[in-house]
Amino acid sequence: MQFTIPKGTFDILPQESKAGDRWKEVSRWAYLENVMRTLSHNYGYQEIRTPIFEPTELFTRGVGETSDIVSKEMYTFLDKGERSMSLRPEGTASVMRAFVHNGLKQFGAIQKFFYIGPFFRYDRPQAGRYRQFHQFGAEAIGTDDPEQDFEVIDMLVELYKRLGLKDLHVMLNTLGGPECRGKYKEALLAFLAPHLGTLSLESQQRFEKNPLRILDSKDPSEQALLANGPEILDFLDDASRKRFDTLCNLLEKRGVPFSITPKLVRGLDYYNQTVFEVTSSALGAQNTIGAGGRYDGLLSLVGGPDLPAIGFSTGIERILHTLEKQGCKLPEGKGPFAAFIPLSKEAKETCLSLVYKLRHEEISAELSPTMKIQKGLQAAEKQRAQFAIIIGEDELNQGKAQLKNMETRESSHIPIESLVTDLKGKWSRHGL
Repeated sequence: MQFTIPKGTFDILPQESKAGDRWKEVSRWAYLENVMRTLSHNYGYQEIRTPIFEPTELFTRGVGETSDIVSKEMYTFLDKGERSMSLRPEGTASVMRAFVHNGLKQFGAIQKFFYIGPFFRYDRPQAGRYRQFHQFGAEAIGTDDPEQDFEVIDMLVELYKRLGLKDLHVMLNTLGGPECRGKYKEALLAFLAPHLGTLSLESQQRFEKNPLRILDSKDPSEQALLANGPEILDFLDDASRKRFDTLCNLLEKRGVPFSITPKLVRGLDYYNQTVFEVTSSALGAQNTIGAGGRYDGLLSLVGGPDLPAIGFSTGIERILHTLEKQGCKLPEGKGPFAAFIPLSKEAKETCLSLVYKLRHEEISAELSPTMKIQKGLQAAEKQRAQFAIIIGEDELNQGKAQLKNMETRESSHIPIESLVTDLKGKWSRHGL
């Protein structure tokens, strides 16, 4: 019986698959993750790893019962103790739980974390969106300064720039503090009430539970209606307006392209004050590649101290799809440094001994399964080996191996007894 992969999932392979999906190559993922880790180190963020599943209540309380994630998309199950558990649909709630559970406040007034890993949502699979997907995210806890908001936005934009992405734009909004947000909700409800019967069932439900979520509607008629509705920016108090203006000024001074988008609220209930999305025109209608915002108050909702916090997340699959669409080239994956091709049984013993020595010198080496030179070279090329070492009866008699540079195709002869030393020198000169 042949098993099929679950819908909305995919394998990440050592090399390009039959379908030609280069973005599913392990080397590309490893490159992205290396850039993300370097970036995080540059900005002073430490890695954190949380469980793949958590108590369901963490997400219903943290993410919000009215969010699409909780109401429609979570993978939820009962464990053997009849406890409701859910595969994590996003990263922020888990990081907040970990912060509280492990008493991380003791390590400093401001704590900054990043994570890379898989997440799960029962969503309709499409390009760049899967039921098991991967995210890179960052969270900064402990300060409500607009400078921290700028740092988080700048960090996300800098990631995309380092990867070579083009046509980047930041959509920016503020949801203000609790008081001005409350006044805006009242105005929005008053505006929508006469049109309630024409709204979709989903928007009618949001009208009762969380009217700001109606701004997320993709219905063209509702978007046209909302275009004439009240805007949150008209209800900001002086403090919220001042911090938003400060953030905008910081972005302008540093040359980060952005536009104020008053209807932007994001899809999670915990956001307040700053919210943002980074878009690229290469993705068409679904053009958001990363997003985030401020979630002051979330930490106390999950049992922790009342500390301000802000963060972002970006989908790795969406990044890879965007890189492909924009023709951005990623470094090719590296194969073995040395591929040995024996042409006889005696030569195979010698090659095996040399492979053993190189590996114990921390140099990658492989032994060809064939004793035919042409097939051996083809295999070395497919493996992306940097050097091929050919040893047959003639080479054993002469005490010299044939060394072939797989990139330049140049060949030379090296004494077998000094081959390990010679390859070590080449290895160090390559900066490996």
